[in-house]
Amino acid sequence: MADIAFRAMGRSLEEVFVSAADATMEVMIDNLDSIDFKERRELRLANSALDMLLFDLLQELIYLKDSEQLLLRVRPIQITREGNNWKLAGEAHGEKLDPVRHRQRADVKAVTLHHFALEKTDNGWSASVILDI
Repeated sequence: MADIAFRAMGRSLEEVFVSAADATMEVMIDNLDSIDFKERRELRLANSALDMLLFDLLQELIYLKDSEQLLLRVRPIQITREGNNWKLAGEAHGEKLDPVRHRQRADVKAVTLHHFALEKTDNGWSASVILDI
C-alpha cells in the first residue's frame, strides 16, 4: 500500500476545491488536457464540516472513476453556507477512461483523513490531502 500527498491552493473556496479536484485527477492520469468534456455530471453535496465537504467531493470523483470509468474535471462550482450545512453545487465534465489517450499514473483508491486539512490563509485557502493508491 502507498500514499501520495499534495497541497492545493486557491484565492477562494471554489478555487481551492477545483485545484484539489484537478490534483486528485492528475495523480490518476498524466495529462489533464487529454480529458475531453463529452459527459457532464451535476454535483450536489452537503456537509456540516467545510473540510469534509472537500473530502466528499474528492471521494465522489474517485467513485465515478471506479464505478463508471469517468475522468472528470470540476467546474464551475459554488459553495454556500445554509444554516449548519455547507453546500456545494456545480458541474463536472469529462469522459470515459481511454487507455490509449489517458496515460494512467496511479490507481487512486480513496482520500485518507490522515493529515487532511482545509485552512484559511493570508492569500486565500489551502488544502492538504493524502490519497491512498
